[in-house]
Amino acid sequence: MFSAAAAAVILLFLVLVLRSNSRRRQDAARQAAEAEARLSELIRAQSEMQGRLSAMAETLSTRQSELNQAVSQRLDGMTHRIGTTITEQTRSTHENLRKLQERLAVIDAAQNNIQTLAKDVVGLQAILSNKQTRGAFGQGRMETIIADGLPLGAYSFQSSLSNGTRPDCTIRMPNNAPPLVVDAKFPLEAWNAFREAAAPEARRSAAQQFRRDLEVHIKDISEKYLLPGETQDMAFLFVPSESIFAEIHEHFEAVVQKAQRSRVVFVSPSLLMLSIQVIQAVLKDQRMREQAHLIQGEVALLMEDLTRLDDRTRKLQGHFLAAQRDVEQIVTSSEKLTRRGAKIGALELEAPGQSETDAETPQTKVVESRTGLLKLRVVDEE
Repeated sequence: MFSAAAAAVILLFLVLVLRSNSRRRQDAARQAAEAEARLSELIRAQSEMQGRLSAMAETLSTRQSELNQAVSQRLDGMTHRIGTTITEQTRSTHENLRKLQERLAVIDAAQNNIQTLAKDVVGLQAILSNKQTRGAFGQGRMETIIADGLPLGAYSFQSSLSNGTRPDCTIRMPNNAPPLVVDAKFPLEAWNAFREAAAPEARRSAAQQFRRDLEVHIKDISEKYLLPGETQDMAFLFVPSESIFAEIHEHFEAVVQKAQRSRVVFVSPSLLMLSIQVIQAVLKDQRMREQAHLIQGEVALLMEDLTRLDDRTRKLQGHFLAAQRDVEQIVTSSEKLTRRGAKIGALELEAPGQSETDAETPQTKVVESRTGLLKLRVVDEE
């Protein structure tokens, strides 16, 4: 009984093993079929991939040829543009170099002028460093302005006054008024020291020195040149520079007010020129007033001539009117003669009574001139 059971178990084990092997063979066959199907799918996909790769290679080849052609064209165009640009740049560079050479020549000429001007400035500085030469410089500018603005005889330079002083210029005033004194001396060395001072303390000291020198000069002008009855009660202090004139009024207002109280007026070149023009206008007005009686006499003679011309014109007009009346009578007689001649030519003889009746009746005709521009109304009267 035990052996039958064991045989049954072994038989069952063998059946299971056979079934397991059969199932494994089926699984292996199924896996082999699936692997074959996958392999065929891979082969088909590979063939499709090869076709796509060949098409892509052909497309890439075409695109590469087109790209090479486009790149070649662009390189050719770029090469042409670069060549044109380089040519234009070269031409522009040559033109700029030519202009630069011209400007350098102008700069060289200007540098030579600057060097000459520097020499002149050095010479001017040497002139201004000398007081006598500096005074001559201010005197020269003042004399030029006055000589250009006033006629001869209206001014005098370095004329002596009763106290023995010799002002730089005296200007004759109208209406026999005392002359106006113009002084051209200016403390320029003190001004240069004030202008060139850089430190505050040095600038303050230079300003004080310039103020003292200017006040002393104003006092000298007031005492020497303002003489009652001989000169005007006011004198001009000529400042030879507009900038100096402006800075004096800006930084030294107290000195300007003191000068005004001393009847001394600062004048720059432009103010002196303006004053000269005003004096010239006043002198011209005075000369016109002095010649007023002559002008009135000439006007009276002119009125006499005008009256005489009016009388003669009226007489000539009367002659013209008389001549016009004579012409009208001549035209009337001529018409009568023409009319009678026409009647005689037509053999139209009238009776004596009818003629007298016609003669008593005035006839009016319009006579035209030969030119047709003048028409006269003629009344036929005996």
